[in-house]
Amino acid sequence: MELKIGSHTIGAKHPTYFIADIAANHDGDLERAKMLIRLAKEAGADAAKFQNFQAPKIVSDYGFKHMNSQVSHQAAWKKSVFQVYSEASIPLGWTPTLVEECNEVGIDYFTSPYDFESIEAVDPYLPAYKIGSGEIDWIESLELMASKGKPVLLATGASNIGEVQKAVHTILAINPQLVLMQCNTNYTASPDNYDFINLNVLKTYASMFPDVVLGLSDHTHGNATVLGAVTLGARVVERHFTDSNNRAGPDHKFAMNPEAWAHMVVETRLLERALGSADKFINANEQDTQVVQRRCLRAARDIQAGETFTREMIDVLRPAAPGAIKPDQIPHVIGTKALHDMPFGKELRWTDLGA
Repeated sequence: MELKIGSHTIGAKHPTYFIADIAANHDGDLERAKMLIRLAKEAGADAAKFQNFQAPKIVSDYGFKHMNSQVSHQAAWKKSVFQVYSEASIPLGWTPTLVEECNEVGIDYFTSPYDFESIEAVDPYLPAYKIGSGEIDWIESLELMASKGKPVLLATGASNIGEVQKAVHTILAINPQLVLMQCNTNYTASPDNYDFINLNVLKTYASMFPDVVLGLSDHTHGNATVLGAVTLGARVVERHFTDSNNRAGPDHKFAMNPEAWAHMVVETRLLERALGSADKFINANEQDTQVVQRRCLRAARDIQAGETFTREMIDVLRPAAPGAIKPDQIPHVIGTKALHDMPFGKELRWTDLGA
């Protein structure tokens, strides 16, 4: 399976596509959002992603106020959930400016729209849709985004395989261009989260859904999850991006800074080179090594023409001279006759032997 996002072809035989999720890290400042786009490009991201939501259409102020307490990463927020979402939202009017900035620096523009109005408003600007994990069972929203005919990237955090299967079948029934992303949606940046990433789910996805591209949406800090996911076949990686983890705001703590992002990209590109081919053969850079490290058959003493070879007359020693008889052929050499004199140490060739 392959699909196109902007100028990038994405699939198993192509480089990993990196999405820098700027999300709320713009801190309500358009110029800061543009700066983060430039930093993401410089750090090696292929796409800069934002999130378009309107607080009243994504969270219930009543609902969160009537919870016993805020949980998970929200427990550290000093403001109400509704207020945080209100301040983190991006005005739809920013969209043309953000797209222009992305085009200028040469990076794809993305956003995750979280309501019908936002979906319709951003559609003219998007090369693909990224659907956040929390939307996985809002089928009518999945259907609307899938119906736009663009690639769909679906994160699957905090969901079970039945929910994933229903969402995948919903999208594929409308649109074959799907990236299915394993995800763990814990945003606390705790090292304990590595115990819950479950990268092996990518094997399950590959088996159950062979016609999708695999991906990873991740919120850890190190490179282990990304490198593991790419090894297991993921070719889209999304992580949150900021200029500094010390800034105040809901997304800064678990985001990656430019230095860490650049290091992740470099390590992934090395991994992609190292994964190489599934065929086993002697590589070009091993040709000399196979001569000096491999063995061949050699005369264990001076041998006279006409002598019949016994095992005692054969040494198995390095180097393996090109064209010399290899050790696995010993049984076929025993019983043959030397066609001419051979000095001690001389490699044996089939042209030296006769019946």
